[in-house]
Amino acid sequence: MSDVKKIATRESYGKALAELGTEHKDVVVLDADLAEATKTGIFKKAHPERFIDCGIAESNMMGVAAGLAAAGMVPFASSFAMFAAGRAFEQVRNSIGYPHLNVKIGATHAGISVGEDGASHQCNEDIALMRTIPGMTVICPSDDVEAKAAVKAAYEHDGPVYLRFGRLAVPVINDRPDYTFELGKGVVLREGKDLTIIATGLPVYNCLEAAEKLAEDGIDAKVINIHTIKPLDEELVVAAAKETGKVVTVEEHSVIGGLGSAVCDVLSEQAPAKVLKIGINDVFGESGPAAELLVKYGLDTESIYKKIKEFSK
Repeated sequence: MSDVKKIATRESYGKALAELGTEHKDVVVLDADLAEATKTGIFKKAHPERFIDCGIAESNMMGVAAGLAAAGMVPFASSFAMFAAGRAFEQVRNSIGYPHLNVKIGATHAGISVGEDGASHQCNEDIALMRTIPGMTVICPSDDVEAKAAVKAAYEHDGPVYLRFGRLAVPVINDRPDYTFELGKGVVLREGKDLTIIATGLPVYNCLEAAEKLAEDGIDAKVINIHTIKPLDEELVVAAAKETGKVVTVEEHSVIGGLGSAVCDVLSEQAPAKVLKIGINDVFGESGPAAELLVKYGLDTESIYKKIKEFSK
């Protein structure tokens, strides 16, 4: 595919927050001493009076966010995914999810592409954790355009939302006039009849590249971008499975409990089909350059292409 500009979705998050804060005075942003990394510092510079640094105390931050939501504000609580979903899980569940408060959780640095920070910071379990909380909406945007749209959609949605962003700059694929973002609705990026690739987040672009390589081998792959993992676009998933017969899910997350599991849950009930789940295979990550880790853990274009080609036989 031709060269495209690359932007980290965490950068998109920070810019979108600043714009949202200008438009809506009830937006308040909380961070856990990571404003430079999560890019919420952009909001802080624009709206310092509505920015709260809670320090390295993520669990407490979720409680503060819950209180602000109960008082009528719309808080965006921000930290690395490992700490927002992992360390603060109890508070997210009990203080935000249980009373169904209008808190938005901006989780950056998700997945294996966190790179050199290593296994302790590479959260490959957050989608699984957040999916289990009743009433929690889970979004994982694929690029800059989608990330900005997701932040706006999260604000407009009444209820808790988990937004998953990455550290690594990724290609912009949705910068077209007809692009629209709708919670719970997947986007068909490429039509195909032989199999369906359903991807979320960072690997979406790689899946498009893999589909082009597969086409050279005579394999016509449909590519679907699922930005909202919960609620899942069941209608689209089922229709694609019935149309092509085989489904491949691709995610920068554990193959346990994430997009692949959500898709399999739906298909097992409504349209049984052969499914290949591509993701992190029940292992912890390790420290190293993000690009090299994506290759080692099989999430680069070539690895995805080879796995799907073998699966299609």
